[in-house]
Amino acid sequence: MNIYQSSRILKKITIFILGITLVTACGSIQAEEKNITKEKIVSGDNYGELYDQGKLRTYYFYTPKSYNPDRPMPLVLVFHGDDGNGRSISNVTRFNELADKKGFIVVYPDGIDKKWSLRGNPQGRVDDVSFVNALINHLQQQIKIDSHKVYATGFSRGAILTQALACKLPDKISGFASVAGSLPVRLKSNCQPRTSISMLTINGTNDRDVLYEGDDRTQRGALLSISDMVDFWRSHDRCTSSNESPKFSKDKVKTAIYTGCSGNSEVWQLAVVNGGHFWPGGSSTDESVNKFNAKLGLNASETIWNFFQTHSS
Repeated sequence: MNIYQSSRILKKITIFILGITLVTACGSIQAEEKNITKEKIVSGDNYGELYDQGKLRTYYFYTPKSYNPDRPMPLVLVFHGDDGNGRSISNVTRFNELADKKGFIVVYPDGIDKKWSLRGNPQGRVDDVSFVNALINHLQQQIKIDSHKVYATGFSRGAILTQALACKLPDKISGFASVAGSLPVRLKSNCQPRTSISMLTINGTNDRDVLYEGDDRTQRGALLSISDMVDFWRSHDRCTSSNESPKFSKDKVKTAIYTGCSGNSEVWQLAVVNGGHFWPGGSSTDESVNKFNAKLGLNASETIWNFFQTHSS
């Protein structure tokens, strides 16, 4: 073997060794990337994003101290009102504190331009019901979620979105809670979910934004009166009995709990006497609301979670 042949053989061996080294290194980098991705989901505050309908969507979420990436947890989706965002509604509702105590993941999506749209159009408005469907699928890939215990609640316009989700995503969400919202009139005739719907509603009888007797203003779109909205869900679930909850003072919160419904569903109605457009038991920058809350004795977030955890799909 001459020097030239020896040199060629040595060169091939060197290239082979380098190739193995590179493959091993790439494998290590990929493994490291996977670990980094996994470690991004830590207990406490987190932020996420996804593309849907050609738009970049964002959300804030909180994982409790007991979060274990190997153990499925319930998921609560919380939707803000107009001009709010995920972080602001988290401050109002204080669901993060409750998530730590009770052991669930809470996600606060952000509406585009701080608003929600119930149907898309050619001018580029998105369909936020479709977005929520995509978000749930996305979250199930990112976080260990119990798919039988996914819940939705919202305030004001976020409550209206929650009502629309009950109509259109009953196969993805096991329970719904609407605070200071109602069902849009235009959705009523097309709202025919194939399953029974567990729905909790909380409304102030003196709400001037979502009127208790119904809202026909074109800006928001016509809304059913609260009694008509509750009757709609009662009828859909074929509930056969009702009773009042002894938990709340009757002169402050009038309650009606409808049971004997199909599929073990329930419909709860809480009417806050003289209450306005607010989240009962939540934080507020309005001192008059804080004073009203202090006397009310109703914590909407705790009541909603107690309702949710009795229902699963």
